[in-house]
Amino acid sequence: MIKLKIKSGDTVRVIAGDHKGSEGKVLRVLREKNKAVVEGVNLVSKHTKPSAKNPQGGIVKKEAPIHISNIALVDSKTKETTKTGVRKEGDKNVRFSKKTNQVL
Repeated sequence: MIKLKIKSGDTVRVIAGDHKGSEGKVLRVLREKNKAVVEGVNLVSKHTKPSAKNPQGGIVKKEAPIHISNIALVDSKTKETTKTGVRKEGDKNVRFSKKTNQVL
């Protein structure tokens, strides 16, 4: 399994596919499938049967996972996409932006 550079809570931009250019926050990362669920991106319609929780039923819009290779991390200060690196500061490993060299 490869090490993923994106964590839940990060702000990312879609760089390829149908939703190219849209931004959102990572809700979940699915490491075994190399995918991430991004808020407001890759919405799919899911048909639900009426149940006790949802008596009406109907069509629900829901985020579907998107492949990690199609998203890029957005630097919070410059608002540009950036690659990440890891370095030691004291006794802790920290992620940093390779464009601005600042800790994320």
